[in-house]
Amino acid sequence: MRGHASLVDAPDGAVNWRIIRSLLPYLSEFRGRLFLAMGLMGLAKLANVTVPLALKYIVDHFEGAGTAEALVTVPLALLIAYGLLRFSATFFGELRDAVFVRVAERAMRRAALRVFQHLHRLELGFHLSRQTGGLSRDIERGTAGISFLLRFMVFNILPTMVEILLVAVILLVAVGPIFTFTVFAAIVVYVAFSVWVTEWRTRFVREANLRDNESNTRAIDSLLNYETVKYFGNERFEAERYDRGLAAWETARMKNVLSLVLLNSGQALIIATAITVMMVLAAYQVAAGTMTLGDLVMVNAYMIQLFIPLNFLGFVYREIRQSLANIERLFGLLEKPVKVEDRPGAPDLHVTAGTVRFENVRFRYHPDRPILEGVSLEIPAGQKVAVVGPSGAGKSTLSRLLFRFYDADRGRITIDGQDIREVTQDSLRRAIGVVPQDTVLFNESIAYNIAYGRPDATPEEIREAVRLAHLEDFVSRLPNGLDTVVGERGLKVSGGEKQRIAIARMLLKDPPILVFDEATSSLDSGSEKAILAALNEVASRRTTLVIAHRLSTVMDADNIVVLENGRVIEQGTHLQLLEQDGAYRRLWEHQHESGSPRGSSTARDFDPHHEPAPEPGRGP
Repeated sequence: MRGHASLVDAPDGAVNWRIIRSLLPYLSEFRGRLFLAMGLMGLAKLANVTVPLALKYIVDHFEGAGTAEALVTVPLALLIAYGLLRFSATFFGELRDAVFVRVAERAMRRAALRVFQHLHRLELGFHLSRQTGGLSRDIERGTAGISFLLRFMVFNILPTMVEILLVAVILLVAVGPIFTFTVFAAIVVYVAFSVWVTEWRTRFVREANLRDNESNTRAIDSLLNYETVKYFGNERFEAERYDRGLAAWETARMKNVLSLVLLNSGQALIIATAITVMMVLAAYQVAAGTMTLGDLVMVNAYMIQLFIPLNFLGFVYREIRQSLANIERLFGLLEKPVKVEDRPGAPDLHVTAGTVRFENVRFRYHPDRPILEGVSLEIPAGQKVAVVGPSGAGKSTLSRLLFRFYDADRGRITIDGQDIREVTQDSLRRAIGVVPQDTVLFNESIAYNIAYGRPDATPEEIREAVRLAHLEDFVSRLPNGLDTVVGERGLKVSGGEKQRIAIARMLLKDPPILVFDEATSSLDSGSEKAILAALNEVASRRTTLVIAHRLSTVMDADNIVVLENGRVIEQGTHLQLLEQDGAYRRLWEHQHESGSPRGSSTARDFDPHHEPAPEPGRGP
């Protein structure tokens, strides 16, 4: 969507034709189906406008014949034709929908996939600030709105206009211009009223959607943080907060429904007035002998037949306005700029040795909040370099920049001399394995979560990764072994076991460059020692960056870099830094005196009865 005029910049209350035009390419994938559906639509409308004519001739025949004679002389073919026309009008319409359904559903699929892929291309900052509940609702309503627009714009609005024109011509020829004028006058008043009221009530539709998003976001956020709610006994607080959101949604929905009552009542009044006027005119001319009884029946049938699709057209227009409001939010997601992109024609990264360099790197998340101020450091091929320092020094930002979650404001990062901004992100991320401080798992089996590091891995390779990550004892105690589901966000396993699964996943990926961001922070002393030994064994052949707060875990690093306020203030080996009697020594003495800070221990084993928070469904 970059470089394209905004699709969501239409004034409030105006039909955003850019959105409608942007949907046309979705029709091109199945051109044959589209043309066939259009042909079937034409046949359905032709049969539909012919039915009242057939009815006229049948009534006129009965009017001119006695009862006994009518039973014998009414042409059987005319009666059969009447039945066939009624059936054909419905059958061709249903057949049209059956042919076109693939086009509409495929368009919804393509749009949903496009949004999903775009969201994965957005930078980390967007996902850190998103509201998952509202985001999922926007995607759900927006994709459904696309399917609705494609079906009804093509096969309801245009056909209805064609049918109005055909009926007007038939009435002009059959019964005179006064009836045609009355039809057009009624249609103009009906359409003008429908558009005016629908535009007015669109604000209530948007408000209802907004309140729905807010209440759904609150529900999902609360349920995802189920344990925190329980820790503080805030069930009532969460329920009251959710109910306030529901109350706002209820009010918005009530305004929406009441405005719909006004719209429907006004439309019904216009229809009833138009039919009454037409029938009075027809009855007067029948009494005067200038029209037959069949003409009167035909006029009545046409008016009823005409205003049924018009009434439906009012519904369609209302739904189109609501769909456009939904699609605006969906396309708003598509128009979120991608701040980290591959340059045109970017080559793949080729890792030969694996040397990583940060060269005068400057970065800030916000203009008024500098994080890194000219950081320069080197991680030689096959060596382990640790970065330590107080919280907020910018340690984890280094790993995020290396992985290109963000791009540096100044300076550059290279791997074997290749600027990571000049190569493809896919190749860069294939070359780096990360074990983050906070591991989040998919609500799938342990085997699935480990295999996520390399989805085509064999069961034997997965078991080897389990062994290297020292997960064998844990897995052997589970009823279903590697097939055990870990729950929503991995809530059924302890923090330490989640870290082990993350380490196994990284080991299975087998990249040449490793990044450990507090990778053992959630392990007890025994587990930490075992996993550090395994990590050291693996890291001995790879370039390794270790982000650490606990200094005891990086004593064996080839080089330790001390970061403070976004700058490198010291670097050297563990012994060298202790001898310097600087910031590193003060950190070491502080941790040695107070005890090395521990993450959460592996205190809670897997609980087969510990169910994850239920996935929230659609809002009330």
